[in-house]
Formats: sequence, structure tokens, C-alpha cells
Amino acid sequence: MTWLITGGAGYIGAHVAKAMKEAGERVVVLDDISTGIDVRLPADITLVRGSASDRAVVDRVLAEHAVTGVVHLAAKKQVGESVEKPLMYYRENVTGLSVLLEAVVAAGVGRFLFSSSAAVYGVPDTDLITEETPCAPINPYGETKLAGEWLVRATGRAHGISTACLRYFNVAGAGEPELADTGVFNVVPMFFDRLTRGEAPRIFGDDYPTPDGTCVRDYIHVADLADAHLAVAGRLDRDAAAGTGGDLTVNIGRGEGVSVRRLAELVLEVTGLPATPVIEARRPGDAAMAVASAARMTEELGWTARRGMREMVESAWEGWCLLHPGARAAT
Repeated sequence: MTWLITGGAGYIGAHVAKAMKEAGERVVVLDDISTGIDVRLPADITLVRGSASDRAVVDRVLAEHAVTGVVHLAAKKQVGESVEKPLMYYRENVTGLSVLLEAVVAAGVGRFLFSSSAAVYGVPDTDLITEETPCAPINPYGETKLAGEWLVRATGRAHGISTACLRYFNVAGAGEPELADTGVFNVVPMFFDRLTRGEAPRIFGDDYPTPDGTCVRDYIHVADLADAHLAVAGRLDRDAAAGTGGDLTVNIGRGEGVSVRRLAELVLEVTGLPATPVIEARRPGDAAMAVASAARMTEELGWTARRGMREMVESAWEGWCLLHPGARAAT
């Protein structure tokens, strides 16, 4: 088996590549390094610099490495940017996916794992989100992920490809400090960034119908997310070997809600940085609660998340301090 991981030099991608390699899979990464970092990858993983939407490059990689499965992680993923630049998001996330799938079909690749998002659900009116919860995305990013799922499933059905769509909830933490998230787009690094600049972490809204008034979210450790990819890849292998095709859609979360206020308190405990969170106005489109039902992954694949919130924050802080050597001095 040889797996091609698009976007494999990114934050999530590097964790997935490492996990698959350690599990004995042959791995090749295709990444244009626009947001990825090549040194995240160990020397024994082949890195091809290029775009997953470049048909000639994809054709060459699939053939030269005898690829039997694809994990597609390469995508644009910033919600605000998607609102400002919807054409770019549809071009990169949908048209680019179409080009990749055309190459996959032509090469006879039988397994395709698609990185989707809880953003496909929009703002659901439910405390626990199952895979049957209606999808109603509220921004172009979520729309492109839902359209991507449709395209992946339709291609799988038409061409006998075993497919899976993984709907990630909020990803945090680091498997190793060197693999930490370098962006300041997710809530944990956003808190770190403000604290190490001497500013208080911001909480958007404290009047939601939740126990402490702040939004409640489901967080998943990135190393658990990588392990989930291994479990799903195994399922695709079995489906492909049986010649049954297969179409799996699963939430990837812990099934536990943590409020933004509690997360801020935990960040302050772990970092030891003194601050009092400031409350600002609600952000448009924020759901009061967004917690995954992780039952399907457990029932069908025997997978459950093993790492808790403190481990996520502690490991993320180790990575942040490696990237920002002066961070600990602030304590």
C-alpha cells in the first residue's frame, strides 16, 4: 500500500503522515508549501512540491509511486477569507478536488479519504451533532466542504472507489512540539498569541443559553485525529479488497463539550500567564453549542479519542514556546 497525502506538510497533514508511516504504510506527500512546512516531515517520507490541482503533477506522482490510496487534506480553510474570496475557495476546494479525482480515476486508485469539516452543519439547532444532522453551511468554506463530500461520494459510486469523508470538529494540540500549529487562526493559539503579547484573551459573547453563557465546542487532539485517519484507512483497505466500494461519513470529535470560558481558564492554568479574559460582542454565525456525536466511529471502527483537554493545551503550549522562545519568559 502506498498513500498519497495532499497537504501533508501542514499542521494536520504532518501528524497524519507521521502516524501512517509509523504504522508501516508507504507514504508520499504532495504539498505546494504555501502554508505547509517541509521540515515537519521526516527524511524517509518523500515530499513532492506541487499542487493537488495540477493534473500533470498528480498524474506523475500517482504513477511513479504506484499510489493505491489518497488522503486529501490540501484546501483553503479560513472562514473569514472564504467570505471575502468565495471564488478562490470554490476554485481551490471544489474545482481542484475535481481535477484530483479525475487523476485518481484515471490511475485506478481504489481508496480516497476526504478531509471535511463540522462547518458543513452550519449552526444546527441541536445539542449533539450526528452524521444525520442536516447540513446547512453558513459560509463559502463550509459550502465547499459539503460540495466536496458530494463530489467524492458520487465519484466513488460511479467508479467503484472506496471513499470516506471525515468531518473534523475543533483540532488542537501537538503530537510533538515540532509539529505544532504555526497559525493564529484557531482558538488555542489565538489565546497564546494574545497572552504572550501581554493582552487578555478574548471571549466573544457570554450570554448564550449554555451553563456559563459562552459557546461550547468539541475539541479533538490532532494526534487522535491522525489515529482516526489510520482507522478509516484500514476500513477503506478492507472495502477495496472486498471489491464492495464503500462510502463512510463520520464525525471526528470527543463527544464532549467544553465552554470557551473553561478553555480560557485552562490556558491560563497551563501557561501561568496572568490575565482576565475580556468579553466582547458575539460574532455573527457562532452557534451556542457544537458538540459531535462520536458514536459512529466507535461502533463501526472501534476508535475513540484518548487525549483530553489538558493534554491538548499543554502540548500546544510546548509547541508555541518552541516557535516563540520568549513566551515562557512572560511568566
